[in-house]
Amino acid sequence: MTTIIRRFVETDTGHRVPNHKSKCRHFHGHRYRFEAEIHGDVVKQPGVSEEGMLMDFSDVSQILMERVHDIIDHAFVIYEGDEEGKRALDLLSNDHRTVVVPFIPTAENLAKWAFEQVEPHIKTAYGNALSLKAMHCRETPKSWATWRKD
Repeated sequence: MTTIIRRFVETDTGHRVPNHKSKCRHFHGHRYRFEAEIHGDVVKQPGVSEEGMLMDFSDVSQILMERVHDIIDHAFVIYEGDEEGKRALDLLSNDHRTVVVPFIPTAENLAKWAFEQVEPHIKTAYGNALSLKAMHCRETPKSWATWRKD
C-alpha cells in the first residue's frame, strides 16, 4: 500500500469557539492548511498519464480547492447554535461570506468536515484501490488535528 499526502493553498478563515474558557471564544481567524492523506495501489496500466501514481497530485488539488478552499476561504465559519455570534454577523452586509455549520468550528471538527467534503471525490479511472484515509487541519504552525478513517 502506498500513501500520498497533498497540501493545498491555505485558507484565511474566521471562526469562534463560543463556549471556550479563554480567548478563542472571541471572533478571530487563522490561516488554515488542509492536507489530504490518500492510500492505495499504484496505477500499473502502461502508457496512461497516471502510470506509477496513486492519483495525479493536480487532480487531488482540484478536488481540495473546489470542496474545501473555495467554500471557507475568506469566510467566517460559525456554529448554527451560536445565536450570539449569528446575531453579530447579521449586522454585516449581505455580501459577507458566512458559512453556518452544524458543529463548533474547531480544528478537530473542520478536519472531519473537510474529509466528508473530499472523500466522495477521490476516485480512480484505472481500477487501482484508492481511498482517502485522513484529513489534517493545521490551525497554527504548531497545532493541528486529524480526522482518520480506520
